[in-house]
Amino acid sequence: MPRYDYRCRTCGDTFEVSRSMSDSSADTLCPVGHDDTVKLLTTFGVGGSASAQRGTQSAPPSGGCCGGGCCS
Repeated sequence: MPRYDYRCRTCGDTFEVSRSMSDSSADTLCPVGHDDTVKLLTTFGVGGSASAQRGTQSAPPSGGCCGGGCCS
């Protein structure tokens, strides 16, 4: 079941709620009981490299901040 992060605007508490995707936009009370909460945008990272996932060798690194060596 997906987990969603919320923040209470009244007390500032940040908390997590597990609920179905169909209920993701339902009103949520904070653990203290306040009803002024907002769902937070959460991000996650995926570890590893593309070459490790595909089983191929990675391209050789290129220079410069833009990857093409065109920066001075």
